[in-house]
Amino acid sequence: MPSRPTARRAIVPAGLALLALAAARPFQDEPVVLGEGACSFEWVRGWGGALAGGGLGNTHGCVLVDRRGRVLVNTDTAEAVVVFSAEGEKLASWGEQLAGGLHGMALVEQGGEEFLYLAHAGRHQVLKATLDGEILWTVGWPEESKLYAAQDEYKPTSVAVRPDGGFYVADGYGKSWIHQYDAERHYLRSFGGPGSEPGQLSTPHGLLLDVRGEQPVLLVADRENGRLQSFDLDGKFLAIVATDLKRPCHVHQRGKQLVVPELAGGVVLLDEGNRLIARLGENPDPARRANNGVTVEHWTDGQFLSPHCATFGPAGEVYVLDWNASGRVTKLVPRR
Repeated sequence: MPSRPTARRAIVPAGLALLALAAARPFQDEPVVLGEGACSFEWVRGWGGALAGGGLGNTHGCVLVDRRGRVLVNTDTAEAVVVFSAEGEKLASWGEQLAGGLHGMALVEQGGEEFLYLAHAGRHQVLKATLDGEILWTVGWPEESKLYAAQDEYKPTSVAVRPDGGFYVADGYGKSWIHQYDAERHYLRSFGGPGSEPGQLSTPHGLLLDVRGEQPVLLVADRENGRLQSFDLDGKFLAIVATDLKRPCHVHQRGKQLVVPELAGGVVLLDEGNRLIARLGENPDPARRANNGVTVEHWTDGQFLSPHCATFGPAGEVYVLDWNASGRVTKLVPRR
C-alpha cells in the first residue's frame, strides 16, 4: 500500500510575509486625508481603540469637548456618557440611570464651572448635570404649551443655553416645536412647529446659540427639510441660512466656522457667511449612509457612515460621532 503523502508547510521568508500582509491590508501606513488646502484634515486611525471603533454600543447622541480637552460621548448603554482624553484613552463613564435615550448635550460655563444640559428623548426630559454625572435638576414635558396630550408625544433631542441661563429645547423626535424656558426653568413660549415653510420645522434635531454676529441668534438644524434656519432669541424667524444639506443633525461653532454633520452625507464646514467650504468623508456607497446597522467589517477609514454629531477641539480638531449600533467616534486633525 503506497504511503500517504506528507503534508508540507510552506516556509515564507520574513520579508515576503510582511509584503503579503501589506498586500492584504494595503496602504495602512498611508495617511488618510480629507478635504484640501486650508480645510484639509488627517483621519486619526484607531482613535479611542476598540471602544470608539465598535465597542461603545449604540452611539445615538452627541460628542463634546470640555475646556480640559476631554471628549464626552453619548451612548445608549449604561455608560450613557463616556469620557476620553484627547489621545483617545477612556478616562471615565457614568449615567446608568440615563441608559436608552440620552440624545443631546450642551456644555455651558456658569460661575467658573462647566455643566451639561442634557436632552433625553426616552425620558421626555431635559436635565442639568455636572461633568461627573451628578444630576442637578430635571424639566419634564412642556404641558403649559397645550401642544401635547401626553408626555410620550414629547421627545427632545437638543438644548441650547443662553448667557442668562435660559434655554431652548428642540422636540426633534416629537412634534417639531422649539420650547423656550427662563433661567428658573419657567416655560415661556413655543415656536417653529411642523411644516416646510420658512420658520416651520421638520425634525429640528440640533440647536446652537450662534454668537458670530453682532447679536446672538438661535440656529436650528432642520433635518428633514435639509437646511439650517435662524431665529432671534424670542423665537421670531429670521432666515434660512443654509440649504441643500443632507439631513443635517447638529451644528457647532469655532471662531467664525460651523461644523454640521449630515446623517445622509458627510461632515460639512461652513464659513462666517454660512457658505460651504468643505464636505468631508462622504461615503460613496448610498446603502451605508443614514444606516445604523453597518457592521465594523464594512467600515473604511476616511468614510463616515451616518454622521450624527460633530464638534471642534481647541486646536481645530474635529470629532465625529456616527449613528451606529456598534458605536463609532472619529477624530480628524487639521494638516498644517
